[in-house]
Amino acid sequence: MYQYDDYDRALVFERVAQFRDQVERFMEGQLSEEEFLPLRLQNGLYLQRHAYMLRVAIPYGTLSARQMRTLAGIARDYDRGYGHFTTRQNLQFNWIELTQVPDILERLAAVEMHAIQTSGNCVRNITTEAFAGVAADELLDPRPLAEILRQWSTINPEFLFLPRKFKIAICSAEQDRAAIMMHDIGLYLYRAADDQMLLRVMVGGGLGRTPILSQQIREGLPWQHLLSYVEAILRVYNRHGRRDNKYKARIKILVKALGIEAFAREVEEEWQHLKEGPAQLTEDEYQRVASAFVPPIYEHLGDADLEYGSRLAEDAGFARWVAHNVQPHKVPGYASVVLSTKPGLAAPPGDVTGLQMEAVAEWSERFGFGEIRIAHEQNIVLPDIPKSQLYELWQLACDKGLGTPNAGLLTDIIACPGGDFCALANARSIPITQAIQQRFDDLDYVHDLGDISLNISGCMNACGHHHIGNIGILGVDKNGQEWFQVTLGGAQGKDSALGKVIGPSFSAGEIPLVIERIIGTFVRYRESDEPFLDTLQRIGLEPFKERVYSKAQELSA
Repeated sequence: MYQYDDYDRALVFERVAQFRDQVERFMEGQLSEEEFLPLRLQNGLYLQRHAYMLRVAIPYGTLSARQMRTLAGIARDYDRGYGHFTTRQNLQFNWIELTQVPDILERLAAVEMHAIQTSGNCVRNITTEAFAGVAADELLDPRPLAEILRQWSTINPEFLFLPRKFKIAICSAEQDRAAIMMHDIGLYLYRAADDQMLLRVMVGGGLGRTPILSQQIREGLPWQHLLSYVEAILRVYNRHGRRDNKYKARIKILVKALGIEAFAREVEEEWQHLKEGPAQLTEDEYQRVASAFVPPIYEHLGDADLEYGSRLAEDAGFARWVAHNVQPHKVPGYASVVLSTKPGLAAPPGDVTGLQMEAVAEWSERFGFGEIRIAHEQNIVLPDIPKSQLYELWQLACDKGLGTPNAGLLTDIIACPGGDFCALANARSIPITQAIQQRFDDLDYVHDLGDISLNISGCMNACGHHHIGNIGILGVDKNGQEWFQVTLGGAQGKDSALGKVIGPSFSAGEIPLVIERIIGTFVRYRESDEPFLDTLQRIGLEPFKERVYSKAQELSA
Protein backbone atom coordinates (compact mmCIF):
# COMPACT_ATOMS: atom_id res chain seq x y z
CA MET A 1 0.00 0.00 0.00
CA TYR A 2 1.05 3.62 -0.48
CA GLN A 3 3.54 5.09 2.02
CA TYR A 4 3.82 8.82 2.69
CA ASP A 5 6.80 10.70 1.28
CA ASP A 6 8.31 13.75 2.99
CA TYR A 7 5.86 16.08 1.25
CA ASP A 8 2.82 14.07 2.40
CA ARG A 9 4.15 13.90 5.94
CA ALA A 10 4.89 17.62 6.15
CA LEU A 11 1.50 18.56 4.72
CA VAL A 12 -0.46 16.44 7.19
CA PHE A 13 1.49 17.52 10.28
CA GLU A 14 1.26 21.18 9.25
CA ARG A 15 -2.48 20.74 8.88
CA VAL A 16 -2.67 19.34 12.42
CA ALA A 17 -0.76 22.32 13.80
CA GLN A 18 -2.96 24.72 11.86
CA PHE A 19 -6.17 23.15 13.18
CA ARG A 20 -4.82 23.06 16.74
CA ASP A 21 -4.41 26.84 16.51
CA GLN A 22 -7.90 27.24 15.05
CA VAL A 23 -9.47 25.19 17.86
CA GLU A 24 -7.63 27.25 20.49
CA ARG A 25 -8.78 30.50 18.91
CA PHE A 26 -12.37 29.24 18.75
CA MET A 27 -12.30 28.17 22.40
CA GLU A 28 -10.96 31.61 23.36
CA GLY A 29 -13.74 33.36 21.45
CA GLN A 30 -11.48 34.76 18.73
CA LEU A 31 -13.39 32.80 16.05
CA SER A 32 -17.18 32.75 15.85
CA GLU A 33 -19.12 29.54 15.24
CA GLU A 34 -19.79 30.74 11.70
CA GLU A 35 -16.07 31.33 11.09
CA PHE A 36 -15.09 28.03 12.69
CA LEU A 37 -17.65 25.94 10.77
CA PRO A 38 -15.82 25.64 7.40
CA LEU A 39 -12.50 25.13 9.20
CA ARG A 40 -13.71 22.17 11.23
CA LEU A 41 -15.67 20.65 8.37
CA GLN A 42 -12.63 20.44 6.12
CA ASN A 43 -10.91 18.65 8.97
CA GLY A 44 -13.73 16.11 9.15
CA LEU A 45 -15.37 17.45 12.31
CA TYR A 46 -19.18 17.62 12.59
CA LEU A 47 -21.33 18.79 15.48
CA GLN A 48 -23.89 16.00 15.86
CA ARG A 49 -26.88 15.48 18.09
CA HIS A 50 -24.94 14.62 21.26
CA ALA A 51 -21.29 15.40 20.60
CA TYR A 52 -18.74 16.15 17.91
CA MET A 53 -18.19 13.45 15.30
CA LEU A 54 -14.79 13.03 13.67
CA ARG A 55 -14.67 11.35 10.26
CA VAL A 56 -11.30 9.76 9.47
CA ALA A 57 -10.26 9.27 5.85
CA ILE A 58 -9.42 5.77 4.65
CA PRO A 59 -8.27 6.45 1.06
CA TYR A 60 -9.87 3.96 -1.35
CA GLY A 61 -10.74 1.85 1.69
CA THR A 62 -7.19 0.57 2.38
CA LEU A 63 -5.34 0.61 5.68
CA SER A 64 -2.54 -1.27 7.40
CA ALA A 65 -2.57 -3.31 10.61
CA ARG A 66 -0.69 -0.48 12.33
CA GLN A 67 -3.30 2.05 11.25
CA MET A 68 -6.14 -0.19 12.40
CA ARG A 69 -4.50 -0.50 15.82
CA THR A 70 -4.27 3.28 16.00
CA LEU A 71 -8.00 3.56 15.26
CA ALA A 72 -8.63 1.03 18.02
CA GLY A 73 -6.56 3.11 20.44
CA ILE A 74 -8.46 6.28 19.55
CA ALA A 75 -11.77 4.46 20.07
CA ARG A 76 -10.58 3.37 23.51
CA ASP A 77 -8.93 6.62 24.63
CA TYR A 78 -11.19 9.30 23.13
CA ASP A 79 -14.53 7.68 22.23
CA ARG A 80 -16.73 5.03 23.83
CA GLY A 81 -14.72 2.04 22.68
CA TYR A 82 -15.90 1.73 19.08
CA GLY A 83 -16.00 3.38 15.66
CA HIS A 84 -18.44 3.32 12.75
CA PHE A 85 -17.36 2.33 9.22
CA THR A 86 -19.30 4.24 6.57
CA THR A 87 -20.47 3.75 3.00
CA ARG A 88 -17.67 6.13 1.92
CA GLN A 89 -15.06 3.67 3.28
CA ASN A 90 -14.26 6.06 6.15
CA LEU A 91 -14.44 5.66 9.93
CA GLN A 92 -16.50 7.89 12.22
CA PHE A 93 -15.98 8.48 15.93
CA ASN A 94 -19.28 9.71 17.34
CA TRP A 95 -18.38 10.86 20.89
CA ILE A 96 -15.47 13.28 20.51
CA GLU A 97 -14.59 16.30 22.67
CA LEU A 98 -13.49 19.33 20.66
CA THR A 99 -10.40 20.06 22.75
CA GLN A 100 -9.08 16.54 22.11
CA VAL A 101 -9.41 16.64 18.31
CA PRO A 102 -5.92 18.08 17.60
CA ASP A 103 -4.37 15.30 19.72
CA ILE A 104 -6.38 12.70 17.82
CA LEU A 105 -5.31 14.18 14.48
CA GLU A 106 -1.68 14.15 15.61
CA ARG A 107 -1.97 10.49 16.55
CA LEU A 108 -3.47 9.77 13.13
CA ALA A 109 -0.72 11.72 11.37
CA ALA A 110 1.92 9.58 13.11
CA VAL A 111 0.58 6.54 11.18
CA GLU A 112 -0.03 8.35 7.88
CA MET A 113 -3.74 9.04 8.39
CA HIS A 114 -5.84 12.20 8.55
CA ALA A 115 -9.37 13.61 8.37
CA ILE A 116 -8.71 16.20 5.65
CA GLN A 117 -11.62 16.79 3.25
CA THR A 118 -13.87 14.14 4.75
CA SER A 119 -16.45 16.91 4.89
CA GLY A 120 -17.03 20.31 3.35
CA ASN A 121 -17.72 21.44 -0.22
CA CYS A 122 -14.63 19.84 -1.70
CA VAL A 123 -13.46 16.61 -3.33
CA ARG A 124 -14.10 13.88 -0.76
CA ASN A 125 -12.41 10.52 -0.17
CA ILE A 126 -11.58 8.78 -3.47
CA THR A 127 -13.15 5.32 -3.43
CA THR A 128 -12.77 2.03 -5.24
CA GLU A 129 -13.82 -1.53 -4.56
CA ALA A 130 -12.60 -3.41 -1.49
CA PHE A 131 -11.10 -6.21 -3.61
CA ALA A 132 -8.97 -3.96 -5.82
CA GLY A 133 -5.67 -5.60 -6.72
CA VAL A 134 -6.78 -9.12 -5.78
CA ALA A 135 -10.19 -9.74 -7.40
CA ALA A 136 -10.29 -12.70 -9.78
CA ASP A 137 -12.32 -10.70 -12.31
CA GLU A 138 -10.15 -7.57 -12.19
CA LEU A 139 -8.94 -6.06 -15.46
CA LEU A 140 -6.38 -3.65 -13.97
CA ASP A 141 -5.50 -2.49 -10.48
CA PRO A 142 -7.27 0.89 -10.05
CA ARG A 143 -5.47 1.84 -6.82
CA PRO A 144 -2.49 3.69 -8.37
CA LEU A 145 -4.85 6.04 -10.23
CA ALA A 146 -7.02 6.38 -7.11
CA GLU A 147 -3.92 7.42 -5.16
CA ILE A 148 -2.90 9.88 -7.86
CA LEU A 149 -6.37 11.42 -7.69
CA ARG A 150 -6.11 11.58 -3.90
CA GLN A 151 -2.81 13.42 -3.99
CA TRP A 152 -4.00 15.81 -6.68
CA SER A 153 -7.30 16.67 -4.98
CA THR A 154 -5.99 17.04 -1.40
CA ILE A 155 -5.87 20.76 -0.50
CA ASN A 156 -6.07 21.68 -4.18
CA PRO A 157 -6.88 25.39 -3.75
CA GLU A 158 -8.99 25.59 -6.90
CA PHE A 159 -11.44 22.98 -5.62
CA LEU A 160 -11.63 23.54 -1.87
CA PHE A 161 -14.80 25.66 -2.09
CA LEU A 162 -17.02 23.97 -4.67
CA PRO A 163 -20.77 24.59 -4.83
CA ARG A 164 -21.25 21.31 -2.90
CA LYS A 165 -19.40 18.16 -1.88
CA PHE A 166 -17.90 16.11 -4.71
CA LYS A 167 -17.39 12.34 -4.85
CA ILE A 168 -15.24 10.30 -7.26
CA ALA A 169 -15.04 6.51 -7.60
CA ILE A 170 -12.96 4.28 -9.87
CA CYS A 171 -13.19 0.57 -10.64
CA SER A 172 -11.70 -1.95 -13.05
CA ALA A 173 -13.36 -5.35 -12.86
CA GLU A 174 -15.99 -7.34 -14.71
CA GLN A 175 -18.36 -6.47 -11.86
CA ASP A 176 -18.68 -2.88 -10.68
CA ARG A 177 -18.35 -3.22 -6.90
CA ALA A 178 -17.54 0.48 -6.44
CA ALA A 179 -21.02 1.72 -7.49
CA ILE A 180 -19.50 4.27 -9.88
CA MET A 181 -22.87 5.26 -11.38
CA MET A 182 -23.97 6.93 -8.14
CA HIS A 183 -20.96 9.27 -8.01
CA ASP A 184 -20.39 12.81 -9.26
CA ILE A 185 -17.63 11.32 -11.41
CA GLY A 186 -17.41 7.58 -12.01
CA LEU A 187 -14.34 6.15 -13.75
CA TYR A 188 -14.05 2.72 -15.32
CA LEU A 189 -10.50 1.62 -16.12
CA TYR A 190 -9.84 -0.96 -18.83
CA ARG A 191 -7.20 -2.02 -21.33
CA ALA A 192 -7.48 -1.46 -25.10
CA ALA A 193 -6.52 -3.94 -27.79
CA ASP A 194 -3.09 -2.31 -28.02
CA ASP A 195 -2.63 -2.79 -24.23
CA GLN A 196 -3.05 0.93 -23.45
CA MET A 197 -4.92 1.85 -20.26
CA LEU A 198 -8.11 3.75 -21.03
CA LEU A 199 -10.90 5.30 -18.99
CA ARG A 200 -14.65 5.50 -19.45
CA VAL A 201 -15.84 8.69 -17.75
CA MET A 202 -19.31 9.00 -16.21
CA VAL A 203 -20.68 12.23 -14.70
CA GLY A 204 -23.74 13.53 -12.89
CA GLY A 205 -24.55 10.68 -10.53
CA GLY A 206 -25.68 11.06 -6.95
CA LEU A 207 -28.37 9.99 -4.51
CA GLY A 208 -29.84 12.28 -1.86
CA ARG A 209 -32.94 14.40 -2.42
CA THR A 210 -32.83 13.98 -6.21
CA PRO A 211 -31.35 10.57 -7.06
CA ILE A 212 -29.79 10.39 -10.52
CA LEU A 213 -27.51 7.82 -12.13
CA SER A 214 -24.46 9.12 -13.97
CA GLN A 215 -24.16 9.23 -17.74
CA GLN A 216 -21.20 8.54 -19.95
CA ILE A 217 -19.36 11.66 -21.08
CA ARG A 218 -16.28 10.11 -22.66
CA GLU A 219 -15.04 6.72 -23.83
CA GLY A 220 -11.43 5.72 -24.38
CA LEU A 221 -9.72 8.52 -22.45
CA PRO A 222 -5.97 7.72 -22.23
CA TRP A 223 -4.91 7.41 -18.58
CA GLN A 224 -2.33 10.18 -19.02
CA HIS A 225 -5.22 12.67 -19.24
CA LEU A 226 -7.00 11.54 -16.07
CA LEU A 227 -6.22 14.64 -14.00
CA SER A 228 -6.67 17.19 -16.78
CA TYR A 229 -10.06 15.74 -17.76
CA VAL A 230 -11.30 15.57 -14.17
CA GLU A 231 -10.05 19.13 -13.72
CA ALA A 232 -12.02 20.23 -16.78
CA ILE A 233 -15.19 18.68 -15.33
CA LEU A 234 -14.62 20.35 -11.97
CA ARG A 235 -13.95 23.73 -13.58
CA VAL A 236 -17.21 23.61 -15.54
CA TYR A 237 -19.05 22.59 -12.39
CA ASN A 238 -17.30 25.25 -10.29
CA ARG A 239 -18.23 27.91 -12.83
CA HIS A 240 -21.88 26.98 -13.42
CA GLY A 241 -22.95 25.04 -10.31
CA ARG A 242 -25.75 26.57 -8.24
CA ARG A 243 -24.50 28.34 -5.12
CA ASP A 244 -27.79 30.00 -4.25
CA ASN A 245 -29.56 26.76 -3.32
CA LYS A 246 -27.71 23.87 -1.67
CA TYR A 247 -30.41 21.43 -2.76
CA LYS A 248 -29.66 22.26 -6.39
CA ALA A 249 -25.91 22.67 -6.06
CA ARG A 250 -24.70 19.15 -6.93
CA ILE A 251 -23.25 18.46 -10.36
CA LYS A 252 -26.12 16.07 -11.15
CA ILE A 253 -28.51 19.06 -11.19
CA LEU A 254 -26.21 21.01 -13.50
CA VAL A 255 -25.87 18.06 -15.91
CA LYS A 256 -29.63 17.56 -15.90
CA ALA A 257 -30.28 21.28 -16.51
CA LEU A 258 -27.78 21.60 -19.37
CA GLY A 259 -28.28 18.15 -20.84
CA ILE A 260 -25.46 15.64 -21.13
CA GLU A 261 -24.49 16.72 -24.66
CA ALA A 262 -24.20 20.41 -23.76
CA PHE A 263 -22.31 19.59 -20.58
CA ALA A 264 -19.92 17.35 -22.53
CA ARG A 265 -19.24 20.15 -25.02
CA GLU A 266 -18.39 22.55 -22.19
CA VAL A 267 -16.01 20.01 -20.67
CA GLU A 268 -14.30 19.26 -23.99
CA GLU A 269 -13.83 22.96 -24.66
CA GLU A 270 -12.33 23.49 -21.19
CA TRP A 271 -10.13 20.42 -21.61
CA GLN A 272 -8.50 21.82 -24.74
CA HIS A 273 -6.77 24.38 -22.51
CA LEU A 274 -5.55 21.73 -20.06
CA LYS A 275 -4.80 18.47 -21.89
CA GLU A 276 -1.18 19.25 -22.81
CA GLY A 277 -0.45 21.15 -19.59
CA PRO A 278 1.30 20.23 -16.33
CA ALA A 279 -1.60 18.00 -15.22
CA GLN A 280 -0.79 15.48 -17.95
CA LEU A 281 0.52 12.34 -16.26
CA THR A 282 3.82 10.77 -17.22
CA GLU A 283 4.90 7.16 -17.11
CA ASP A 284 7.46 8.06 -14.44
CA GLU A 285 4.79 9.60 -12.21
CA TYR A 286 2.51 6.60 -12.66
CA GLN A 287 5.31 4.19 -11.82
CA ARG A 288 6.30 6.26 -8.77
CA VAL A 289 2.86 5.67 -7.29
CA ALA A 290 2.26 2.19 -8.75
CA SER A 291 5.46 0.91 -7.13
CA ALA A 292 3.66 1.14 -3.79
CA PHE A 293 1.06 -1.37 -5.01
CA VAL A 294 3.36 -4.19 -6.09
CA PRO A 295 1.70 -7.50 -5.15
CA PRO A 296 3.10 -9.23 -2.06
CA ILE A 297 5.21 -12.35 -2.42
CA TYR A 298 2.58 -15.08 -2.60
CA GLU A 299 3.37 -18.72 -1.95
CA HIS A 300 2.83 -21.27 -4.72
CA LEU A 301 -0.15 -22.98 -3.11
CA GLY A 302 -2.33 -24.21 -5.93
CA ASP A 303 -6.11 -24.50 -5.73
CA ALA A 304 -6.25 -28.06 -4.39
CA ASP A 305 -6.01 -28.10 -0.59
CA LEU A 306 -7.22 -31.37 0.92
CA GLU A 307 -7.66 -30.07 4.46
CA TYR A 308 -9.69 -27.08 3.22
CA GLY A 309 -11.88 -29.41 1.15
CA SER A 310 -12.48 -31.75 4.07
CA ARG A 311 -13.41 -28.84 6.37
CA LEU A 312 -15.99 -27.70 3.82
CA ALA A 313 -17.47 -31.17 3.68
CA GLU A 314 -17.51 -31.75 7.44
CA ASP A 315 -18.63 -28.38 8.83
CA ALA A 316 -21.85 -26.94 7.42
CA GLY A 317 -21.39 -23.64 9.26
CA PHE A 318 -17.96 -23.13 7.74
CA ALA A 319 -19.26 -24.07 4.29
CA ARG A 320 -22.07 -21.54 4.62
CA TRP A 321 -19.59 -18.81 5.59
CA VAL A 322 -17.29 -19.64 2.68
CA ALA A 323 -20.21 -19.57 0.24
CA HIS A 324 -21.11 -16.00 1.13
CA ASN A 325 -18.17 -14.33 2.86
CA VAL A 326 -15.22 -15.63 0.84
CA GLN A 327 -14.42 -14.15 -2.58
CA PRO A 328 -12.25 -15.59 -5.39
CA HIS A 329 -8.65 -14.38 -5.55
CA LYS A 330 -6.51 -13.92 -8.66
CA VAL A 331 -3.73 -16.05 -7.11
CA PRO A 332 -4.40 -19.82 -6.82
CA GLY A 333 -4.69 -21.03 -3.25
CA TYR A 334 -5.72 -17.65 -1.82
CA ALA A 335 -9.07 -16.00 -1.11
CA SER A 336 -10.44 -12.67 0.12
CA VAL A 337 -12.55 -12.72 3.26
CA VAL A 338 -15.48 -10.48 4.22
CA LEU A 339 -15.77 -9.97 7.98
CA SER A 340 -19.38 -9.00 8.59
CA THR A 341 -20.14 -6.02 10.82
CA LYS A 342 -23.84 -7.02 10.74
CA PRO A 343 -24.34 -9.47 13.66
CA GLY A 344 -27.95 -8.43 14.27
CA LEU A 345 -28.93 -7.25 17.73
CA ALA A 346 -25.34 -7.41 18.99
CA ALA A 347 -24.27 -4.20 17.16
CA PRO A 348 -25.51 -1.69 14.58
CA PRO A 349 -24.24 -2.10 10.99
CA GLY A 350 -20.72 -0.74 10.56
CA ASP A 351 -19.98 -0.47 14.29
CA VAL A 352 -16.71 -2.17 15.29
CA THR A 353 -15.22 -2.13 18.79
CA GLY A 354 -11.61 -1.33 19.55
CA LEU A 355 -11.08 -4.94 20.62
CA GLN A 356 -12.43 -6.15 17.28
CA MET A 357 -10.20 -3.70 15.40
CA GLU A 358 -7.16 -5.01 17.25
CA ALA A 359 -8.17 -8.57 16.44
CA VAL A 360 -8.57 -7.73 12.74
CA ALA A 361 -5.13 -6.10 12.74
CA GLU A 362 -3.62 -9.23 14.29
CA TRP A 363 -5.39 -11.53 11.80
CA SER A 364 -4.23 -9.42 8.85
CA GLU A 365 -0.61 -10.02 9.88
CA ARG A 366 -1.00 -13.61 11.01
CA PHE A 367 -2.84 -14.87 7.95
CA GLY A 368 -2.10 -12.22 5.31
CA PHE A 369 0.31 -9.40 4.57
CA GLY A 370 -0.85 -6.83 7.11
CA GLU A 371 -3.37 -5.12 4.82
CA ILE A 372 -7.06 -4.46 5.51
CA ARG A 373 -9.85 -3.08 3.33
CA ILE A 374 -13.15 -1.39 4.15
CA ALA A 375 -16.06 -2.10 1.77
CA HIS A 376 -18.73 0.49 1.00
CA GLU A 377 -21.19 -2.09 2.35
CA GLN A 378 -19.58 -1.24 5.75
CA ASN A 379 -17.88 -4.63 6.12
CA ILE A 380 -14.17 -5.37 6.63
CA VAL A 381 -12.15 -7.31 4.07
CA LEU A 382 -8.93 -9.27 4.54
CA PRO A 383 -7.70 -9.46 0.94
CA ASP A 384 -5.02 -12.19 0.99
CA ILE A 385 -5.82 -15.30 3.02
CA PRO A 386 -4.48 -18.79 2.15
CA LYS A 387 -7.40 -21.19 1.76
CA SER A 388 -5.69 -23.61 4.13
CA GLN A 389 -6.07 -21.03 6.93
CA LEU A 390 -9.67 -20.01 6.30
CA TYR A 391 -11.09 -22.44 8.85
CA GLU A 392 -8.93 -21.10 11.67
CA LEU A 393 -9.72 -17.51 10.71
CA TRP A 394 -13.45 -18.29 10.60
CA GLN A 395 -13.37 -19.68 14.13
CA LEU A 396 -11.55 -16.61 15.43
CA ALA A 397 -13.96 -14.29 13.59
CA CYS A 398 -16.95 -16.05 15.13
CA ASP A 399 -15.45 -15.67 18.60
CA LYS A 400 -15.09 -11.91 18.04
CA GLY A 401 -18.56 -11.38 16.56
CA LEU A 402 -17.28 -10.85 13.00
CA GLY A 403 -18.11 -14.25 11.55
CA THR A 404 -21.78 -13.83 10.61
CA PRO A 405 -22.20 -15.64 7.23
CA ASN A 406 -24.51 -13.07 5.65
CA ALA A 407 -22.47 -11.02 3.14
CA GLY A 408 -24.81 -9.98 0.34
CA LEU A 409 -27.88 -11.42 2.06
CA LEU A 410 -30.99 -9.77 3.48
CA THR A 411 -29.49 -9.18 6.94
CA ASP A 412 -26.29 -7.62 5.53
CA ILE A 413 -28.08 -4.30 5.89
CA ILE A 414 -26.42 -1.03 4.93
CA ALA A 415 -27.52 1.69 7.35
CA CYS A 416 -26.46 5.17 8.39
CA PRO A 417 -26.27 6.04 12.13
CA GLY A 418 -29.61 7.87 11.75
CA GLY A 419 -31.36 9.90 14.38
CA ASP A 420 -29.56 8.25 17.29
CA PHE A 421 -26.55 10.39 16.35
CA CYS A 422 -27.06 12.55 13.27
CA ALA A 423 -28.59 16.00 13.69
CA LEU A 424 -29.85 15.92 10.09
CA ALA A 425 -31.80 12.66 10.36
CA ASN A 426 -35.59 12.50 10.32
CA ALA A 427 -35.69 9.05 11.87
CA ARG A 428 -33.60 6.42 13.63
CA SER A 429 -32.09 3.80 11.34
CA ILE A 430 -30.53 1.50 13.94
CA PRO A 431 -33.72 0.28 15.70
CA ILE A 432 -35.36 -0.44 12.34
CA THR A 433 -32.28 -2.33 11.16
CA GLN A 434 -32.15 -4.49 14.26
CA ALA A 435 -35.89 -5.15 14.23
CA ILE A 436 -35.61 -6.48 10.66
CA GLN A 437 -32.56 -8.56 11.52
CA GLN A 438 -34.42 -10.01 14.49
CA ARG A 439 -37.42 -10.86 12.29
CA PHE A 440 -35.12 -12.69 9.86
CA ASP A 441 -32.84 -14.45 12.33
CA ASP A 442 -33.24 -17.87 10.67
CA LEU A 443 -30.00 -18.14 8.68
CA ASP A 444 -31.20 -21.16 6.71
CA TYR A 445 -34.19 -19.17 5.46
CA VAL A 446 -32.09 -16.09 4.70
CA HIS A 447 -29.59 -18.19 2.74
CA ASP A 448 -32.39 -19.81 0.74
CA LEU A 449 -33.56 -16.35 -0.35
CA GLY A 450 -30.24 -15.66 -2.08
CA ASP A 451 -28.64 -12.25 -2.51
CA ILE A 452 -30.92 -9.36 -1.53
CA SER A 453 -29.65 -5.90 -0.62
CA LEU A 454 -31.60 -3.90 1.98
CA ASN A 455 -30.42 -0.33 2.59
CA ILE A 456 -31.70 2.17 5.18
CA SER A 457 -31.23 5.95 5.35
CA GLY A 458 -32.42 8.16 8.19
CA CYS A 459 -33.02 11.14 5.89
CA MET A 460 -32.96 12.32 2.27
CA ASN A 461 -29.18 12.71 2.32
CA ALA A 462 -29.16 8.97 1.58
CA CYS A 463 -25.99 8.06 3.47
CA GLY A 464 -27.39 4.52 3.65
CA HIS A 465 -27.73 4.39 -0.17
CA HIS A 466 -31.39 3.35 0.11
CA HIS A 467 -32.08 4.33 -3.50
CA ILE A 468 -29.88 1.51 -4.84
CA GLY A 469 -30.95 -1.20 -2.41
CA ASN A 470 -33.12 -3.99 -3.84
CA ILE A 471 -35.26 -2.97 -0.88
CA GLY A 472 -34.79 0.61 0.29
CA ILE A 473 -36.08 2.26 3.45
CA LEU A 474 -36.06 6.04 3.97
CA GLY A 475 -36.86 7.78 7.25
CA VAL A 476 -39.31 10.68 6.87
CA ASP A 477 -40.90 13.08 9.33
CA LYS A 478 -44.68 13.29 9.73
CA ASN A 479 -45.73 15.90 12.24
CA GLY A 480 -42.78 15.12 14.46
CA GLN A 481 -43.23 11.35 14.18
CA GLU A 482 -40.86 8.84 12.55
CA TRP A 483 -42.24 7.19 9.42
CA PHE A 484 -40.56 5.14 6.74
CA GLN A 485 -40.94 5.10 2.97
CA VAL A 486 -40.20 1.85 1.10
CA THR A 487 -38.72 1.48 -2.38
CA LEU A 488 -38.19 -1.65 -4.46
CA GLY A 489 -35.99 -2.41 -7.46
CA GLY A 490 -32.80 -0.51 -6.72
CA ALA A 491 -29.47 -2.02 -7.74
CA GLN A 492 -25.78 -1.14 -7.88
CA GLY A 493 -23.15 -2.23 -10.38
CA LYS A 494 -23.15 -2.16 -14.16
CA ASP A 495 -26.94 -2.62 -14.14
CA SER A 496 -27.53 0.11 -11.56
CA ALA A 497 -31.12 1.17 -10.98
CA LEU A 498 -33.02 3.47 -8.64
CA GLY A 499 -35.75 1.94 -6.54
CA LYS A 500 -39.38 2.98 -6.95
CA VAL A 501 -41.59 4.07 -4.05
CA ILE A 502 -44.31 1.48 -3.50
CA GLY A 503 -46.79 3.82 -1.82
CA PRO A 504 -47.56 5.65 1.44
CA SER A 505 -45.04 5.42 4.27
CA PHE A 506 -45.25 3.19 7.35
CA SER A 507 -44.73 3.70 11.06
CA ALA A 508 -41.63 2.25 12.69
CA GLY A 509 -43.58 -0.60 14.25
CA GLU A 510 -45.00 -1.66 10.89
CA ILE A 511 -41.71 -1.95 9.00
CA PRO A 512 -40.61 -5.49 10.05
CA LEU A 513 -43.93 -6.96 8.94
CA VAL A 514 -43.85 -4.90 5.72
CA ILE A 515 -40.47 -6.42 4.86
CA GLU A 516 -41.75 -9.86 5.79
CA ARG A 517 -44.67 -9.46 3.38
CA ILE A 518 -42.37 -8.20 0.61
CA ILE A 519 -40.15 -11.25 1.08
CA GLY A 520 -43.21 -13.49 1.30
CA THR A 521 -44.44 -12.15 -2.06
CA PHE A 522 -41.03 -12.83 -3.58
CA VAL A 523 -41.05 -16.42 -2.27
CA ARG A 524 -44.57 -16.98 -3.56
CA TYR A 525 -43.83 -15.88 -7.14
CA ARG A 526 -40.18 -16.89 -7.39
CA GLU A 527 -39.30 -19.46 -10.04
CA SER A 528 -36.63 -21.98 -9.00
CA ASP A 529 -33.64 -20.07 -7.55
CA GLU A 530 -34.57 -16.82 -9.29
CA PRO A 531 -32.94 -13.71 -7.70
CA PHE A 532 -35.17 -11.13 -6.03
CA LEU A 533 -34.67 -8.49 -8.74
CA ASP A 534 -35.47 -10.94 -11.54
CA THR A 535 -38.75 -11.86 -9.86
CA LEU A 536 -39.59 -8.19 -9.29
CA GLN A 537 -38.84 -7.29 -12.91
CA ARG A 538 -40.90 -10.22 -14.16
CA ILE A 539 -44.05 -9.65 -12.10
CA GLY A 540 -43.80 -5.89 -11.46
CA LEU A 541 -44.55 -3.87 -8.32
CA GLU A 542 -48.29 -4.52 -8.10
CA PRO A 543 -48.22 -7.94 -6.38
CA PHE A 544 -45.89 -6.52 -3.72
CA LYS A 545 -48.04 -3.42 -3.20
CA GLU A 546 -51.22 -5.45 -3.05
CA ARG A 547 -49.75 -7.81 -0.47
CA VAL A 548 -48.46 -4.98 1.74
CA TYR A 549 -51.32 -2.49 1.57
CA SER A 550 -54.19 -4.98 1.61
CA LYS A 551 -52.99 -5.90 5.08
CA ALA A 552 -53.05 -2.36 6.44
CA GLN A 553 -55.23 -3.32 9.38
CA GLU A 554 -52.92 -6.17 10.32
CA LEU A 555 -49.89 -3.90 10.05
CA SER A 556 -51.44 -1.37 12.40
CA ALA A 557 -52.61 -3.98 14.89
